[in-house]
Amino acid sequence: MILITGATGRTGGAAAKELARRGIPVRALVRNEAKAAPLAAAGVELVIGDANEPTALQTALRGVSKVAVIFPNGEQQLALEKRVVDVAVESGVQHILKISSMESLPDARNATHRVHWDAEEYIRASGKPWTMVRPSFYMQNFFSNAATIKAEGKFYYPFGERGAAALSDSRDAGFFAAHCLATTGHENKSYDITSGDQLNFHEIAAVFTQELGRKIEYVPQDPADYRAYLGKFIKSQWHLDSVCGIFAEIAAGYVVETTDTFAAVTGRAPTSLAEFIRQHRQVFTP
Repeated sequence: MILITGATGRTGGAAAKELARRGIPVRALVRNEAKAAPLAAAGVELVIGDANEPTALQTALRGVSKVAVIFPNGEQQLALEKRVVDVAVESGVQHILKISSMESLPDARNATHRVHWDAEEYIRASGKPWTMVRPSFYMQNFFSNAATIKAEGKFYYPFGERGAAALSDSRDAGFFAAHCLATTGHENKSYDITSGDQLNFHEIAAVFTQELGRKIEYVPQDPADYRAYLGKFIKSQWHLDSVCGIFAEIAAGYVVETTDTFAAVTGRAPTSLAEFIRQHRQVFTP
């Protein structure tokens, strides 16, 4: 039995469904049973509860041989991931996989990147075999720009003229995690995965233009104005500071390199940005 945390999210959901598709017993710890209905329909066993609840976590980990630690970025993320690792070790789990980030580095200064690195180190120190799956900038981030892409043919970020990103599809991250959990030879390995696309945001707009058949523009925003805008939606000061810090790094020219790891390990090509847009055309079309 394999346990997936964060299975109602895009990455965890993709991992859980892929394991079920392969006929591998898979369980998900979920807080919202209704939201998890598609998982149950796909053959995923559900345990209803919260990772903060010791009893629910112990129940979810009973009889589990492998666990995927997948949590959204946040101030409580490190504590949650440590708790899952501790109970997993106590429960006899033999392999811990974590969805991390390519920006997770020993000298990371940004709070989100630091959390990922500290969690990776905690898992490595657990004594259990581990696997780190480290994607980059998710293409799904552009869903938050769908309204202005539809209404104005524009999307807005504070990345200046040269900000760029190596792109990953979150579904690919989930598929890759499932593949590592379902096959052997991934113990104590760290995988940086991207698509083949490393693009600045004007180039990203050009791909949207090509695939949607109408002009789409990237409009650079003043960082202070964008921070004020985000503050309407992100109420945690820790999270707001972290997100804006990541945006500042991108604007200053930080970008990771693309890798061929996804295809080399899975035997399948990663999703390109053009494919992603085609698959979600209706999201971006008025």
